[in-house]
Amino acid sequence: MISNLLYKELRLAAHPNLYIFTLLGALVIVPAYPYGMVFLFGCLAPYLTFLYGRETNDIYYTALLPVKKRDTVKSKCLLMVLAQMTQLLISLPFAVLRVHVLPNGNPAGIEANVAYYGFGLMIYAVFNVVLLTQFFKTAYKVDMAFLLAIIPAAIAVIIMEVLVHFPGFEWLDSVIPNMMLRQLPILVVGAAVYMIGMLIAYLISAKRFEQVDL
Repeated sequence: MISNLLYKELRLAAHPNLYIFTLLGALVIVPAYPYGMVFLFGCLAPYLTFLYGRETNDIYYTALLPVKKRDTVKSKCLLMVLAQMTQLLISLPFAVLRVHVLPNGNPAGIEANVAYYGFGLMIYAVFNVVLLTQFFKTAYKVDMAFLLAIIPAAIAVIIMEVLVHFPGFEWLDSVIPNMMLRQLPILVVGAAVYMIGMLIAYLISAKRFEQVDL
């Protein structure tokens, strides 16, 4: 049943920009570019899909289907996870390629290295938890939910981009193998934060959505 709902999300509920912004993981090959923007595009895409869903009454349509309200929330969560993880997977070959074609690094901010992906997962987790839990209070007011979610996400991106320019944090900007090994705990923490964050977001959102009178 969940797979059918996810299929419906991909075919009917997803805004076309969700697919376009997912492909923007390739931006990590662009010289002198703040790669944190990739994560902001990954936040903007679900917002546009939720906004599109509101305008097309997607939530109401889904509520008419023989599914639990909790499953509706789960399908929205899975759509966000699928889009964001696909975006990161698309970026990986370009991140490897840029090390060879752009060996002088990224003067605009952090390199697309192991720490970058760990920070990105944390940024996604913060955004998703706030957006989902706020949106499913009403299943309608997506603009305020997005505003509350994008502010901490944008601040986190700025901190990530600026931090590597401070003395003592140069190792976070490195693509040297032994330095990326040192960055590995950040990726592990990021993955844990993302998984726990999505679980919390789903549980709180499902509980709130079940109390919404559509």
